[in-house]
Amino acid sequence: MKLVANIQLTPTKQQAKSLKDTLERCNAACTELSRRGYAVDTVRQYDLHKLAYADIRKEFDLTAQAAVRCIAKVADAYATTKANHHELEGPIRFRKHAAQPYDDRILRFLPGDAAMVSIWTVTGREKISFVCGERQRALLAYRKGEVDLMHVRGKWYLACVCDVPDPEKIGIEDVLGVDLGVVNIAFDSDGRAYTGATVEAARQKFNRCRAGLQKCGSRGAKRRLKKLSGKEARFRKHENHRISKEIVANAERSRRGIGLEDLTHIRKRTKVRRAQRNRHSSWSFAQLRAFVTYKAIRAGIPVILVDPRDTSRGCPECGVVDKRNRTTQDRFSCISCGHTEAADRVGARNIRSRALAANLLSRAA
Repeated sequence: MKLVANIQLTPTKQQAKSLKDTLERCNAACTELSRRGYAVDTVRQYDLHKLAYADIRKEFDLTAQAAVRCIAKVADAYATTKANHHELEGPIRFRKHAAQPYDDRILRFLPGDAAMVSIWTVTGREKISFVCGERQRALLAYRKGEVDLMHVRGKWYLACVCDVPDPEKIGIEDVLGVDLGVVNIAFDSDGRAYTGATVEAARQKFNRCRAGLQKCGSRGAKRRLKKLSGKEARFRKHENHRISKEIVANAERSRRGIGLEDLTHIRKRTKVRRAQRNRHSSWSFAQLRAFVTYKAIRAGIPVILVDPRDTSRGCPECGVVDKRNRTTQDRFSCISCGHTEAADRVGARNIRSRALAANLLSRAA
């Protein structure tokens, strides 16, 4: 399992200037590489290397490995664009302070008790200290592959990819079904609701603030908008981490697997009223599912994805499926047996049943 450990560099003022100059020169080189490759429709790494390696090294005064990493960065950007089916109107341009990949030839963690890295910059090698938490320090033992140098809101970070071995899965006899939603971010089959009230309140607050600043349009308003950029996403990410941690801890205590709906392409398959579109598009269920999945894997808990169709319309008692069972958004009342329950709880129970069946089938196979 691959995880990312973010560690914060603590450079001196002069070292910070060297790091900033390094990002600016490397990204300028990437933009030039992109322009040349796009002009002749040559964006594969091997072809791009053959086309412009020598010129880029000479023009931007880069070391051999720094030039190689710039070429790989440009090739990866085009490959990602193609994989996501994005149409290009011109060559990809790179922000002057965009993250820059490093490998073991141009970045090395120094041995010993002192937390320091030796990193290549345009002014030469620099030994820079770093700080990190116990979790990140433990992950660094499994560091493998590239490391990204990032400049985020005035601070310097290294994003280190760590290939952590998967723990042995625990034996399970039951499953905790989890229904992901908008009003309740998550609702489990035990009846516990993880409400989205705080996230919705924050979303509305940021929307009002953005609307007012955009209407004002002054230079001060634009500075404030830039400062607010990403703040809502960081808040939502924090909430998803908190909720996923509680879900996994609950399953681990009771030695149960976790059942989730496979909501891939859900926004393309569902329609919502105009008034709900902003809230629906802000629904970060994919991030929450990813957090639950990797935390569960680290705890040795299996995650079972099930078909989401009719999980909110099927009765968990008699099995009758009918859209009339959902009398309102939050209430379920079966037209056959009369069973009444919170709609999210019904969805979670149906997810649990399907996940249990899928788990039994996989064990029997």
